[in-house]
Amino acid sequence: MSNRHLLRTVALQTLYEWDFYGKDDKQLSKFLKQNMEEFAPGAEEPNFAKDLCLGVIKNINDIDKIITDAAPDWPLDQITMVDRNVLRMGVFELLFDKNIPPKVAINEAIELAKMFGGKSSGKFVNGVLGSIFRKMEEEIAKNKK
Repeated sequence: MSNRHLLRTVALQTLYEWDFYGKDDKQLSKFLKQNMEEFAPGAEEPNFAKDLCLGVIKNINDIDKIITDAAPDWPLDQITMVDRNVLRMGVFELLFDKNIPPKVAINEAIELAKMFGGKSSGKFVNGVLGSIFRKMEEEIAKNKK
């Protein structure tokens, strides 16, 4: 498992706990510290997981609106907690983190969904992020005209 993939896994675990325990931002650093110690001790680039978690939380309102717009048949609270947080991470990397290539953001999210989600999680995440990516490309093309 690559270092960044492992750190995305830690970030997913951390965001899952944060979501499960009522989205208490004060708890985030505790969850992250515990998960880093348990799952990725001595990992290179440990700030990658921290930056990912903080980026998601900082932009949570925009991210959740983007997910809701891209998956109108799925109210956010009806999306499983794993899928919801995988999507949040994927949207953050896709739209807010310019250091991550879009295809990497999508592929990593799909892999996490397959690993930790349900039977159809990979397809669901692929569909939602693919829709967001196509809309992003359309906006870029429109702005070039």
